[in-house]
Amino acid sequence: MPQRLTHARRFRWALRRVRKAGRLLVDFGPQEGRKVGFKSEGQDPVTKTDVRIESYIVQALMKFDPRAQILTEESGLLGPARSSARWVLDPLDGTVNYIHRHKHCAISLAFEYRRRLVFGIVYNPFRRELFWGIRGRGAYLNGERLQVSQVPHLGLALVATGFNFSMMERLDPALGIFKGFLLSTMGVRRSGSAALDLCYVAAGFYEGFYEESLKPWDVAAGVVILTEAGGRWTDFQGRPCTIYDGELVASNGHIHDQMLEVIQWGLRLDSEFPSHLYP
Repeated sequence: MPQRLTHARRFRWALRRVRKAGRLLVDFGPQEGRKVGFKSEGQDPVTKTDVRIESYIVQALMKFDPRAQILTEESGLLGPARSSARWVLDPLDGTVNYIHRHKHCAISLAFEYRRRLVFGIVYNPFRRELFWGIRGRGAYLNGERLQVSQVPHLGLALVATGFNFSMMERLDPALGIFKGFLLSTMGVRRSGSAALDLCYVAAGFYEGFYEESLKPWDVAAGVVILTEAGGRWTDFQGRPCTIYDGELVASNGHIHDQMLEVIQWGLRLDSEFPSHLYP
């Protein structure tokens, strides 16, 4: 009789598989990183490595957990039409960085059961950063427990964001929000990997992160890690949201309401910037 697939067994399997995929990602880099194509949307690039890493993990998942669905960036939804279990995979978050040999990119894998995220793993093998979080059991970086920073005010915060290709039609409001954070924080970073940005908020390297036009595989693993490190995440209006809603504000909790205020100002741009938000 096959061994029952508990969440703990799934996590152990996923951790091993992501580590192995990370070694492949590093090995593929010198040759495959420059073999670039573009998705049907136009400018969004994809490399042969994206496809190969996805295939490596998906094929193994189908054998290990055949009753589960798999939602991936390159192939969409795979597996049974109906299932209470779903894996969410981004084989290479930060493809543009990878193409340019900027070693800030990661493999992101999360597991969802009955629409609740159970665990998430984000691995940047180039910098040997292995993040993971398990619901109710904490978040970790290379075995060290994570906790969000205690920075209390946006003026003391470092915030991250992203501008993906699908945002170009809404560039003006995006730049309005960006301006608001430039005015109100110690700095804004655009590193090119939403998964790692969320992990960096969890680790206290950043205090906040926001982005729109996100996909589930961009954030699924990262929000588990963030939540387990004590962080908060909502939509742009401050409402509870899911990984399927497309926009996300994440923070250490202390600056969250201030971030929301900046975003609403940036979307309007019809008034003076609130003086209490200046550093």
